[in-house]
Amino acid sequence: MSETALIIGEALVDVVRRTDGSTDAHPGGSPANVAIGLGRLGRSVELLTWLGADAHGTQVREHVESSGVRLVAGSQTAAQTPVATATLDGSGAAAYDFDLTWEVPANAAPTPEPVVVHTGSIAAVLEPGSADVMRLLSDARSTSTITYDPNARPALMGDAASALARIESVIALADVVKVSDEDIAWLTDGENVDAVAHQWAARGPAFVVLTRGSDGATAFVADGREVTIDAPSVDVADTVGAGDSFMGGLVDGLWTAGLLGAHRRSALRAIDDATLVAVLERCARIAAVTVSRPGANPPSSAELGEA
Repeated sequence: MSETALIIGEALVDVVRRTDGSTDAHPGGSPANVAIGLGRLGRSVELLTWLGADAHGTQVREHVESSGVRLVAGSQTAAQTPVATATLDGSGAAAYDFDLTWEVPANAAPTPEPVVVHTGSIAAVLEPGSADVMRLLSDARSTSTITYDPNARPALMGDAASALARIESVIALADVVKVSDEDIAWLTDGENVDAVAHQWAARGPAFVVLTRGSDGATAFVADGREVTIDAPSVDVADTVGAGDSFMGGLVDGLWTAGLLGAHRRSALRAIDDATLVAVLERCARIAAVTVSRPGANPPSSAELGEA
């Protein structure tokens, strides 16, 4: 087994429009942000994605590589690099519009048997690539921990019921799921978010982490336990990339705890409350740093004050 994380999913250019009329563009995409977060925390990480061999694609490649992330060969063979436009409201919350396609590059060859495989958001539901993502996850389960963040994007995912069916098929393959209360609310038309997260935890994952922004997060463990942590108080610049930073911290924390890899699946399911609290509290600190500054800009270990 390789001590490497494989992240599968979209990388793109985020164009951010602010309430003061200013606009800027920077690399983004939920899975790419997770990869960058892990790279900045010192992990070996590869990104299997779908970029164009154009100026935006070069911008994205240089950005992820600057954080120690390696692009899997073939990831820059799309006709053009995807673009997402985020329009911020007065609170800094983002609404998204997308111009993208998603495929898994043909003949891509990531490092065999990574310790963890993560996917999320658009890549897991948008055809034609989502079918290949499911195949890759199914193949990886024999050696790797599978992590997943639905990270719903209504502008691209169509009607909520169809998106939910696809998302729940990925949840059934996953060992760890992270989802926001806003995502569940959209996917289930206002059902009780705690009840949905609890149901998802019974579908196969060791646990499902439900994030509530400034109200903290709760882990719903498959055995019925619930573990809740508070979020640090922080002045918010914007929320772009906050959930991705939390997700990267979650993978990293479980890695540090020695709970990744298919051979550790039973230990992951038996995770104790103290370990779970410590991992989640650090995730919340990582997300707090991200929201305190503009854009999807997760912290390094040094910025967290870690040796």
